[in-house]
Amino acid sequence: MSTINYNKLQNGSDIRGIAMENEWNDPVNLTDDAVRHLAAAFVIWLKKRSGKESLKIAVGRDSRLTGEALLKNTVEGLNKEGAESHNLGLASTPAMFMSTVLDPFHFDGSIMITASHLPYHRNGMKFFTPEGGLEHDDIHEITEIAAGLTIDAPYDSSAEKTDFMSVYTTYLCEKIREGVKADDYAHPLKGLHIIVDAGNGNGGFFVGKVLTELGADTTGSQFLEPDGSFPNHIPNPENKEAAASIREATLASKADLGIIFDTDVDRAGAVLSDGRELTRNALIAVLSRIALREHPGTTIVTDSVTSTGLATFINTHGGVHHRFKRGYRNVIDESIRLNNEGKDSQLAIETSGHGAWKENFFLDDGAYLMVKLLIELGRGNRLEEMIADLKEPAESDEIRFPVTATNIQESGDKVLQILQDELKNHEGWQAEAVNYEGVRVNCDASHGNGWFLLRKSLHEPIMPLNLESDSEGGNQIMAKGLLEILKKTDSIDLAPLENYIH
Repeated sequence: MSTINYNKLQNGSDIRGIAMENEWNDPVNLTDDAVRHLAAAFVIWLKKRSGKESLKIAVGRDSRLTGEALLKNTVEGLNKEGAESHNLGLASTPAMFMSTVLDPFHFDGSIMITASHLPYHRNGMKFFTPEGGLEHDDIHEITEIAAGLTIDAPYDSSAEKTDFMSVYTTYLCEKIREGVKADDYAHPLKGLHIIVDAGNGNGGFFVGKVLTELGADTTGSQFLEPDGSFPNHIPNPENKEAAASIREATLASKADLGIIFDTDVDRAGAVLSDGRELTRNALIAVLSRIALREHPGTTIVTDSVTSTGLATFINTHGGVHHRFKRGYRNVIDESIRLNNEGKDSQLAIETSGHGAWKENFFLDDGAYLMVKLLIELGRGNRLEEMIADLKEPAESDEIRFPVTATNIQESGDKVLQILQDELKNHEGWQAEAVNYEGVRVNCDASHGNGWFLLRKSLHEPIMPLNLESDSEGGNQIMAKGLLEILKKTDSIDLAPLENYIH
């Protein structure tokens, strides 16, 4: 029986931990045995959930240095519980889900070895069934099962090597062909110059198996070779260095579009030919235009930090903007809930680049988001014209307060209550009428000309503050007013806000 507390490896709806020695001296907790136990526990859990005793389970990995070893450990755990294991090798996280629903495989479950955009020494596990990714409670149940397991050597690491990425990329290619309906059906992207920055993660496949296959010129694409040390930049569309890298490459190549993926390709961002970044509000806006053209009046679900300008944009184009909680699973689950209630919601997307379409199994797939953009380009549409009326804020900042109190959640609630109580005494500030997370405040032209949101973090002992203003200097005005209120609490470290103001 394991002595490891596997609950500490749970990160929301997946598993993440330290997988190798590192210069930060973070202790390794995602050990070989931990992975074996968690994989075996998934089989036990899935047998109970599905009612099937004979299971076929696929395993894939990203480019991380520990990926190959952990995949082997995963197979050993699956085999120990009698599953039929399939090694899909280097894959994307969305492809691992698709392996459970696409012909000819229809695996009963799948596991992706990845830690997304986190540093090289970390790794993790994401679990799927044909119904989608596992939820928080499912992962907790698996960690509880794993804690009671013992897996003794020798280990059976045999698995059938299976090429699924070709099946998945054929699916993407056909979506583009069907969407564009070009005279040259086989090459709907002919004449377009599209480049990709994979950041040495797993997204390089998109060049050879999708773009080139469809006739695009991909000259200028960079960092396509998988390398788990990530020698060029972190594979993360939100990272400033990574964003600058794809922007420079797009402009230098005179490309029509630049695409950047995160490590496991469940997130993506883009750059237009003039260097404008299609991330955050801009990416959501252009995808919303597509969704609203195909499904007039549909509801677009976003996370809590999207801008007022985006809400106006969606409403102006005939849609309904539903601003929900931070966290891609929260956003996706809310969109699914609305559909179950009879309210059409075709797109769920958060500002990080996690986006899921109803038409695509509500799977957060960065490659599929780019498929939707490529269809527009293939049809001759200009993406920049589709969002010409999107009003972007003059300023946008995020400040993160460390929580100094012992009881993090309770202390965060008290801070939010103080802010809520003080609003009635603060001229020019008004709490957002409909709000699902933290306290969101709208500020009039004389008191910041924008909005701010203070909330509790999903996974860290911090309280993030997002500020956006339509006026230069507006964020400072809001920050100064907020500082006076937050001085009434000793639960958080106000130094980041004080440093921001000064």
